[in-house]
Amino acid sequence: MKRQVTDEALAHACAHLRSGGVVAFPTETYYGLAVDPFNHAALSRLFALKGRSSDKPFLLIIDNPSQLVGLVAEIPPIFTMLMEKFWPGPLTLVFPGAPSLPGALTGYRGTIGVRVSSHPLARQLVRAFGAPITATSANFSGQPAAVTASEVHDQLGLDPGAILDGGETPGGQGSTILGYYEGRVCLLRAGVIPFVQIEAALAGV
Repeated sequence: MKRQVTDEALAHACAHLRSGGVVAFPTETYYGLAVDPFNHAALSRLFALKGRSSDKPFLLIIDNPSQLVGLVAEIPPIFTMLMEKFWPGPLTLVFPGAPSLPGALTGYRGTIGVRVSSHPLARQLVRAFGAPITATSANFSGQPAAVTASEVHDQLGLDPGAILDGGETPGGQGSTILGYYEGRVCLLRAGVIPFVQIEAALAGV
């Protein structure tokens, strides 16, 4: 069951992000963990919270494609079509990253994964924050991703004030992740959107 989140709770979450804090929020797959991706201390805090290896990148969510400016070095033309067809939704596209991106954000790979979430509360959060946020799954690395606010608290010990409780999320698979290599779209991680559905859309181009 989805729950209403107050404007006050949303404002508190944004203030927490701006001060370098971590905020948990629901997405169309699991609960995610948000920090300001350009705050180095916040990224370090997120790595420590998840017990995550520093060579693994964090995915981002944005409010709309205009926020790709400053994140990506280029947008492959085929990605424009995929964005129009599958955003908002559980499709993460991996772009060549802008040179200004923190290495810790990209896992020192020079690429950045981005999507527009279809969960209304995730959209509210990124819109209220006014800039991209991280959306890594809310779990300790190697453990199941949380699908409820109580699971986030039990596993990661976040203060309830840093968790936007939007009710239970679907769980199951995460977002489908696509890359672009030598002129071709490639599947990097299977997810909610079957790759055959992606291929069908690409065949119509």
